[in-house]
Amino acid sequence: MLRLARLAAIAISVGTFAFLFINNSWRADNLFLVPDLILCALLLVAAILPARHAPAALVFAFGYTAGVLSCSVADYAVRGELGMASLIGALVSGLMACLLLRQLTTKSAGSAG
Repeated sequence: MLRLARLAAIAISVGTFAFLFINNSWRADNLFLVPDLILCALLLVAAILPARHAPAALVFAFGYTAGVLSCSVADYAVRGELGMASLIGALVSGLMACLLLRQLTTKSAGSAG
């Protein structure tokens, strides 16, 4: 599970960073520029952390990413568009956060008993 989460984090981070250049979004008036850069950094740092710390960091990074990309999906929606890349990224991020959190809580509940 951790390997899959690391790969998803790297893919979303690199994809988001590339998207900034592909769509000419590297502008001061882009409301999502700073949040996108933060999510790229959070995902990459969490993905390379040692196995002991990575799951909790990935839960945080995926949660943040799901929030930012959900706002992006809403921004597209109010303009009558579908931001498919943002939608997929938000769904994958939310799913990965839930799966990692489930794994973390299952492990901690098992070791508490």
